[in-house]
Amino acid sequence: MDERIRAAIADHALAEHPREACGLVVVQDGHETYVRCRNVASTPSEHFVMSAEDYARAEDLGEIVAVVHSHPGAPARPSAADVAMCEQSGVARWAIVSLGVQADGSIGIDDWCEFGPTGFIAPLLGRQFVHGVHDCYDLVRSYYQLERGVTLPDFDRPDGWWADGVSNLFLDNVQRAGFEDMGQTADLKVGDVLLMQIRSKNGVPNHSGIYLGDNVLLHHMYGQLSGRTVWGGMWAHGLRNVLRYKG
Repeated sequence: MDERIRAAIADHALAEHPREACGLVVVQDGHETYVRCRNVASTPSEHFVMSAEDYARAEDLGEIVAVVHSHPGAPARPSAADVAMCEQSGVARWAIVSLGVQADGSIGIDDWCEFGPTGFIAPLLGRQFVHGVHDCYDLVRSYYQLERGVTLPDFDRPDGWWADGVSNLFLDNVQRAGFEDMGQTADLKVGDVLLMQIRSKNGVPNHSGIYLGDNVLLHHMYGQLSGRTVWGGMWAHGLRNVLRYKG
């Protein structure tokens, strides 16, 4: 990444501080150009969600060759969510610029980091929650990849879809991934995907988990770390569908 592109990225990162800046490097007419994008995350000082409209606009300009974002007040090291997004993106180059307080008290650029896809899959336990990246459905996908060698399709799921009054994303998408609905009262087997309704204004299942046997549920609740819990109580009360993988 040449100094001209780095300078454009640095200007954007400083302008957005203390929010995370995000952007794309695009090859246009044989030359690399940095395209600023909007961070539409609900907590933009903690992570980034790139505007879909800005991404599409960049695609119209040329080939996207790098994804860039900033880490205000944090090292230029990819988080587990950053690595997961890199793996999902299909873009070979990712860059992070870190910002911090300088000796004169101003905010400045501290460091840079570039990385790319390596086939990384985050551990099933202890993941930080980032909706659409590390969430309950991504945990299902990772479980099936790690434990059964099965690659399940991903699908777009905007944050808060379960409160828009119409969406039913789990039933619209997960069953198409090779699962059969065994019914709400099925005897549970290891690997069953359990769809639950947890405070869903749409009245549809909006949370998923994997049954591990011996009354243990593996799941990733909104805003929490992924982990195991005892199957029963509110989880069993909220159960709506038992999905079994048929391939």
